[in-house]
Amino acid sequence: MICETHFRWTSAALSHVGLVRQVNEDACLEQSERGLWAVADGMGGHARGDVASRMVVDALNKLPETGDLEAYAAEARRQLQAVNARLRAEAARHDTQIIGSTVVVLLACGQHCRYLWAGDSRIYLYRNGLLRQLSRDHSQVEELRSSGQLSAQDALHHPARNLITRAVGAADTLEVDEESLEVLDGDMLMLCSDGVSNEVSEQEMCDALVCGNCRQAAEALIALALHEGGRDNISAVVVRAEDLNSPEKTLLNPAL
Repeated sequence: MICETHFRWTSAALSHVGLVRQVNEDACLEQSERGLWAVADGMGGHARGDVASRMVVDALNKLPETGDLEAYAAEARRQLQAVNARLRAEAARHDTQIIGSTVVVLLACGQHCRYLWAGDSRIYLYRNGLLRQLSRDHSQVEELRSSGQLSAQDALHHPARNLITRAVGAADTLEVDEESLEVLDGDMLMLCSDGVSNEVSEQEMCDALVCGNCRQAAEALIALALHEGGRDNISAVVVRAEDLNSPEKTLLNPAL
């Protein structure tokens, strides 16, 4: 990603198989120098979920460099559509209904970013001590919650909370949601699989991100999910935006 900017992006990505699963079906992508990050979560209970998530990440990793954020996002959508078609064909060859993966992607250029997602892998924004979930789960529980049929608290423990309605490879036509964001100095964004969001509360996420260090925050999130049981694969990508020209930066006297 070629962007002339005074913003600097740093990041860290960690993934853990958890304490119950034998295979890690999550895959992460971390390319700060290209303004590109992603988390893909192979669909549990379906064949070759690890293959599906890796195909998603590998395809995104091939995105061509461009200084145009809109073109970058359009190419990401095209790559995801291509993987969707390959996974549908792969499932048909193996006489399997679905070989699929959720995905959440973050693309950045300067102080602007776009994020795309399908499924229940999430992206959060941590700004000025407050955490906000940017993505909306494509799941049965989220549909019930958004229609007022289910409270946010009940949604946390609903027996169908892991039933998603969209994923790469789940249907012949892939629907991907996309939104934009202008970032501020010190903003942190966190992409994660449901192995994090199902186990770690938003307050605990805040506590992990408050340090401002991407690696330290990612390690804390993985540790928290493991402490809560690690019932699923666990993946977190933490990204930080820094405005190098911010007047609030403390500068070292060059005479020292």
